[in-house]
Amino acid sequence: MTDVPRAPHRLALVNGRVYTQDARRPLVQALASVGNRIVAAGSSADALAAAGPEAEVVDLGGRAVVPGFVDAHFHFLGYSFDRQRVPLDRAASIEAVRQLVAPIAAQTSDPDAWIIGRGWDRNLWPGARFPTRHDLDGVTNGRPTMLLSRDVHSVWANTRALELAGITRDTPDPPGGRIEREADGSPSGVLLEAAGERVRALADRPSPEQEVVAARAAQEALLRVGVTGLCNFEGVEAVRALQTLEDAGELRLRVAAGITRGGLRAAAEAGLRTGFGGDRLRIGLLKLFADGALGSGTAAMLAPYDDGGPEDTGIPTIDLDELAGLMREARAAGIGVATHAIGDAAVRLVLDAAERVRADAHPAARSQILRVEHAQIVAPEDIGRFAQLDVVASMQPIHATSDMHVADRRWGDRCRGAYAWRSLLDSGARVAFGTDCPVEPPEPLKSIHAAVTRQRPGGEPPGGWRPEQRVSLAEAIYAYTAGSAAALGWGSRLGRLMPGMLADAVVLTADPYAADLATLAEIAVSLTVFDGRVAYQS
Repeated sequence: MTDVPRAPHRLALVNGRVYTQDARRPLVQALASVGNRIVAAGSSADALAAAGPEAEVVDLGGRAVVPGFVDAHFHFLGYSFDRQRVPLDRAASIEAVRQLVAPIAAQTSDPDAWIIGRGWDRNLWPGARFPTRHDLDGVTNGRPTMLLSRDVHSVWANTRALELAGITRDTPDPPGGRIEREADGSPSGVLLEAAGERVRALADRPSPEQEVVAARAAQEALLRVGVTGLCNFEGVEAVRALQTLEDAGELRLRVAAGITRGGLRAAAEAGLRTGFGGDRLRIGLLKLFADGALGSGTAAMLAPYDDGGPEDTGIPTIDLDELAGLMREARAAGIGVATHAIGDAAVRLVLDAAERVRADAHPAARSQILRVEHAQIVAPEDIGRFAQLDVVASMQPIHATSDMHVADRRWGDRCRGAYAWRSLLDSGARVAFGTDCPVEPPEPLKSIHAAVTRQRPGGEPPGGWRPEQRVSLAEAIYAYTAGSAAALGWGSRLGRLMPGMLADAVVLTADPYAADLATLAEIAVSLTVFDGRVAYQS
């Protein structure tokens, strides 16, 4: 017997307010899709006629519809497993962390079972001091323990974990990293940037089966908040888990899977260029690092931190020649590059490298995707270079409201150029929004609220933090849909609700364009359409 092909699914969303992100027709009443493509965007009659009599019809009852949100910067397996780790993001002191870890340590008698947590932030603690291994040793029951900082750029380990990783007073600081030390040179328990990799490699080793189970649950959680696509920055483990879901017909996200620096050569040899793959899983961008993070004090700065010493300018993790060389190597393979750069010195370094490679006599010198990830503080004289060099600013609005107090303390008056979405957009730069999840929660409406108010939910601070850098609601939603899709090479297929585009859409409980901006973070998702089918309904 031969299999009879199934007819494509037909869907019509009618009687709504559909914000298409298409400048030619920004607001329509209805959408229709056949299979995974939009076939009509117009009146309800248009949609019903295009979808046909066999269509599934959803009456929106006047509700607002936007494209499925595309998160431009995500760590999917990190998020998947973060849901299972000890949550430390609300711990207001070292003692509070100890109280959270102690009951976990008592749950098993296996002395070799790792305790893993994430989210501690010394900037929230009295004195803002780094913790030590001794703070953990008394509550971890002899079990090796690794606690990742909120920004994931610092590892806090107990003595047992350091011993297993072979980190002693004689261990030198690795390139691009630093081991915090006690007075006698012994490791204190905090490992910054690359120094933490030896512990992470031992602790963070889920099985492929565990990865798939965690990934399956995580994608359902993302559909509930309207995320239908993301640019993922992880290694082969994430690709393997996602491919397993795809092979089983279970993948319900569009993922541009990143390439690590260590995997660049293998990807090039295999011909895996940016955009290779299908409508759900495809090859994304090479991820590089130019510095660390604000919270860990490792973001590379042009001038010292306000609360540090004269040499305290962070940790650069790559030099100009090396970065430009890797951009060229990626370009030769047809791969775009996204470089993590938070401090103004790191941002300038990436722009300097981009200037070199854009000037090359090469057919792809101007077309290769080049992005700065985070760009949390940009020197005023570098703002215009993003547009001049066509470098995308991939930014996370909720970082601003999470970090504002730390930024004021550490960067002072330089915060005029911090999280500068308004300045970048006004300069003509392309801006894409995301969350850096699990550093921040994945809910798009929370990030959009931060972008348009520069406030935390509840109105802190009054008037907004550095409110001159706010953006409009329309700009924020565009950056989180069409802007993000374009920034990962999917702009011709994704991020707008118009005929020919992939049929991903989100129905909201309130119209953000008509809402009080202070309430944006409270808007929820009532229905998510992925690939032309209802994938979630509240």
